[in-house]
Amino acid sequence: MRVFKREQRSLFGEILDWMLTPLLLLWPISLALTWLVAQGLADKPFDRALVYNVQALAQQVRMGPDQQVQFSLPQPASELLRADETDLVYYQVLGGRGEHLSGDRDLPLPKPNQIKGSSYQVHIRDDEIRGLEVRVAYTWIQLDVEGTPSALVQVAETREKRSVLAAEIIKGVMLPQFALLPLAVLLVWLALVHGIKPLKQLEERIRERKPDDLSPLDDKAVPMEVAPLLVSVNDLLERLKDSISTQKRFLADAAHQLKTPLAGLRMQADLAQRSGSSEEDLKKSLLQIGRASVQATRTVNQLLSLARAEGGVTHLPLQSCDMAALCRDVLQDCLASAMDKGLDLGYEGVEVGRLGAQVQGNPTLLKEMVRNLVENAIHYTPNSPERQGVITVRVLVDPYSKVLVMQVEDNGPGIPLPERDLVFQPFYRVLGTNVDGSGLGLPIVKGIAQQHGATVSIDMAHPGQTLPGACFTLRFRMT
Repeated sequence: MRVFKREQRSLFGEILDWMLTPLLLLWPISLALTWLVAQGLADKPFDRALVYNVQALAQQVRMGPDQQVQFSLPQPASELLRADETDLVYYQVLGGRGEHLSGDRDLPLPKPNQIKGSSYQVHIRDDEIRGLEVRVAYTWIQLDVEGTPSALVQVAETREKRSVLAAEIIKGVMLPQFALLPLAVLLVWLALVHGIKPLKQLEERIRERKPDDLSPLDDKAVPMEVAPLLVSVNDLLERLKDSISTQKRFLADAAHQLKTPLAGLRMQADLAQRSGSSEEDLKKSLLQIGRASVQATRTVNQLLSLARAEGGVTHLPLQSCDMAALCRDVLQDCLASAMDKGLDLGYEGVEVGRLGAQVQGNPTLLKEMVRNLVENAIHYTPNSPERQGVITVRVLVDPYSKVLVMQVEDNGPGIPLPERDLVFQPFYRVLGTNVDGSGLGLPIVKGIAQQHGATVSIDMAHPGQTLPGACFTLRFRMT
């Protein structure tokens, strides 16, 4: 069977990726923007030369004696205009009616949407001639004769020098970037190494700890961003410490409470094995062995219930529980024990299934809580011909305050006021009751009530009487 392990992500690598990826993506964009800027910068000096040439040619356009536009360019000036070792230079002069006066006939005309502007105002455009991209400077000349159309003068130049200058600008800008980019990556890497160094130190501090050291970690020696994580770890350590403490206490309590019944079992077994024991002595020993085993079983079950109630479980499997139905089930289970003592065990309050008598909780734990209260009342409520013991379980609903009240009331000796808080401590028993028990039932009740957000209180059931009784009241928030 193949086991697929989830690939662990490196925080260092992920941060490095998020920092370098935008840098590497922005670099080509920077190249493109630099190229566009370099083109604009390269055009400016050569455009000024074109404007100068157009203005010089425009000065040679005249109106002749016969009212015809004339253009005369000396041969040396024409040769100087076209003297360029890198680019090809073209020019064109057209009369007011479009007649060709001088220069290249196939030089493209300005498009109709390109405004003429005032006389001698030079405009620049990009165009194409004979398959070559050119930069064209042109101007219209309004002659002195009114009504005469404007003459056109154009000078065009290929873009070779401009491309070379733009490339030089690009090289001057980008070559340093080629050197700085690896340096930037190195600096980012060193900064990250330095930035995550506190995490490495925290890891070493945790590794150096002893297995039984559950003290909180110092959150002042870590970066602010890691402090919430450390607070969560400290909270986990605190809960783990409480859980281990509960387990240790459970083991100590179990060893202490099981010592007496197990010792009794061993003693009764030794007595039963002695030679010469009569049949009557053997029966008594077996009866004591049975009682001791029942007591040991009940103690173990209560210890397990206490461990579950105090285990600090934060996520119980909750569901809507009908408290009246839970109490009815517990009373049916405890009815035989109450009848053996001749006690009157009854129920008062809302009916089973009534809407509004439900609480959110774990039904198993809630039944265990009610069972311990009822069994506690059965154990401590006396019964005599003069005074019958009465135990009443109530479930009451207050629809206005949204509170459900569950009570277990008896007419036994009750619990004195100074001891009402002490009885919820494990193994504490009220003196003078002369009733066997482990002192675990009420701590179980309190632990389960706390897990369900309920409160527990103890009052006298019948104040002023010889046996005032006890009334245990639990208050739940209704669903």
